[in-house]
Amino acid sequence: MNRYPMGLTAVLLVGIGAGVWLSGYQPQIPWIVLGLESAVAAGNEAGKKPLFWRNPMNPAITSPVFTKDEMGMDYLPVYADDGGAADEPAGTVKIDPVTVQNIGVRTVKAKRQVFSRSVRALGRVIADETRITRLHPRTEGWIEKLFINKTGEPVRKDDILFSIYSPKLVSSQHEYLLALRNLKTLGESEYPDIRDGALQMAEISRERLQLLDVPEHQIRELEQSGKTFKALHVHSPFDGIVMKLNVSEGEYVTPKSELYRLADLTRVWVQVDVYEHELPWVRIGDKAQLTLKSMPGRTFEGTVSYIYPYAEAKTRTIKVRLELDNPQLALKPDMFADVTLNTGLQKDAVVVPDSAIVRSGEREQIFVVRAPGKFEPRAVTLGQNSDGWVQVLDGVKAGEEVVASALFLIDSESKLREATAKMLEAAKAEASDGETAMDMDMQGMSMDAPDMSMDEMRLDSSASDEMDMGGFSLDEGSRP
Repeated sequence: MNRYPMGLTAVLLVGIGAGVWLSGYQPQIPWIVLGLESAVAAGNEAGKKPLFWRNPMNPAITSPVFTKDEMGMDYLPVYADDGGAADEPAGTVKIDPVTVQNIGVRTVKAKRQVFSRSVRALGRVIADETRITRLHPRTEGWIEKLFINKTGEPVRKDDILFSIYSPKLVSSQHEYLLALRNLKTLGESEYPDIRDGALQMAEISRERLQLLDVPEHQIRELEQSGKTFKALHVHSPFDGIVMKLNVSEGEYVTPKSELYRLADLTRVWVQVDVYEHELPWVRIGDKAQLTLKSMPGRTFEGTVSYIYPYAEAKTRTIKVRLELDNPQLALKPDMFADVTLNTGLQKDAVVVPDSAIVRSGEREQIFVVRAPGKFEPRAVTLGQNSDGWVQVLDGVKAGEEVVASALFLIDSESKLREATAKMLEAAKAEASDGETAMDMDMQGMSMDAPDMSMDEMRLDSSASDEMDMGGFSLDEGSRP
């Protein structure tokens, strides 16, 4: 009956011995993950022990032991000095000179210079509103003859535009002729009141003709000939272009009828649509340059003369008016032009190339050269930009050397190092908290407790008498 307890005891002893043997020779077991030996050997050769391992694609994913990611790529070791020196900002990058040359790192120095912001926008040429005239007849009548009968035709000052027949004009001529005859008869009267009345009547009649736009030369002809004219002329008030013609010969017109629209185009306006975020930089008096696709290579100069006090509802832009001289009439109304406004002049600004700025959406930063092969990321506050240069308000001083090319590679490495530094700080903080908690837990523990004793724990056969092996068999099947 005792052969079963003795056999079970033998099996337990063999199992314990195998476990001890395996635990003592674990480094020799060929169950090691492929790649671990080489990774550990590299660290051992340098005399450094990895703190932890990180995912090669996402530094936020870490592991306390070597492993692989879902694509089969080895995790990379992170050592205690990967976070950089204590006096270096997080994210500082160190690159050997060969790599610097291979990736094409180019540096420039921040400098001080006279700087102005360039606002680029689309402009439209329009006629100067102060040089536009709309001609209406002063009385109703019929157009006898059109001397200028084409839209776009140039006119000179005092050119005859049209002749008009009006009964009112004819009666006004008769009144003036009667006043002249009356003045001639009563002008020698011995009574001053009569002489003054006749003179005053003639002056009033003549002024009435002038108010009805009867030209001076026809008034003189009327005085000399003493005969009325059926049709009277209307002249152009200035040099210009016929922008609109709304009349034809024989047409009946009234003072409400707009017959001609004339514009002097030797000086024009350009309305520029400026976006809301760029409007604070624009000031009256700023200089501007215009270029047109129809005249490549030619640049027109203008000046900001007015900023409109309202925004366009559909485009959310504000119109800015430019004034330009146009002696050759090269700029024509409704032409579109590319406009560059030179605004916000700064006489002493620190500037760097636009290519030196790393824009992440939340902040802007620049990599400053601290030493050969060492690049420090530095957050900056930017001001205006113009012609490939950006004003730096804070973060970089004049004379400091900044990286202007290969920024993507350096920025990627900087982010990895910054993430590593943050993880190292978190690991040190957790380790410090764990040591403090362990010290606190061990203070209340004692090995002298009376309830703890090893006397009752045995593996000898003395306990076999208390074990009932009646239900077990070492042979196949169950015992009958």
